[in-house]
Amino acid sequence: MCISLVGLLVIGVGAQGEMDLELIEGITPKHYVAYRTAGELTVDGKFDEPSWQRAAWTDYFIDIEGSGRPQPRFKTRAKMLWDDEYFYVAADLEEPHVWATLTERDAVIFHDNDFEVFIDPDGDTHQYYEFEINAHGAEWDLFLVKAYRDGAPAMNAWQIVGLETAVQVWGSINDPTDVDQGWSVELAFPWAVLKECARGKAVPPEEGDQWRVNFSRVEWEVEINGNGYPKVTGRSE
Repeated sequence: MCISLVGLLVIGVGAQGEMDLELIEGITPKHYVAYRTAGELTVDGKFDEPSWQRAAWTDYFIDIEGSGRPQPRFKTRAKMLWDDEYFYVAADLEEPHVWATLTERDAVIFHDNDFEVFIDPDGDTHQYYEFEINAHGAEWDLFLVKAYRDGAPAMNAWQIVGLETAVQVWGSINDPTDVDQGWSVELAFPWAVLKECARGKAVPPEEGDQWRVNFSRVEWEVEINGNGYPKVTGRSE
């Protein structure tokens, strides 16, 4: 059994609201199929179980501004699965210098490089979930009554109860003297929480159902020196 999920894959950097503006309106969402797991998954950031091995990757992410921008310097892709309890997301982020500064929950995680998931069960850009995580595993979960462009504030105190997350760094973190492969993220979103805004949809979804799921990666341009990773002023991607 499978469900069809609609994914818009983008990379962008900037203020929180900038990732929900007209820039993405001309991008046609891609369709991907999320299959039911064939066995139990351990959320460890490795996604090496047979179910994950069989799951198809998305296309590599593109720039948030579309084909008019150069291809991102580093590759990013994701894949999805589900079972009766969770909707699973795995992401692979190429990164020769993995760094992160934030460690507190509900900090403004996109001030670091991060991976983000937006889940809007009915696809109307209202009452949807946002989740961000950095290479330290610091999390930020939000609930949006309306899109940022509609002027609605994010509900920062909202929590995804029962969420499971894991990050693996393939190399080292915050060590500018070496070269890393990147980092990976594995997430398990409880259907019990996603059900709150499904509004008439079956939860877990039934075969053939479509949910709107957007992915994003924030990647800052930084200088590499012996003291860390200072951001290049006025230059981001």
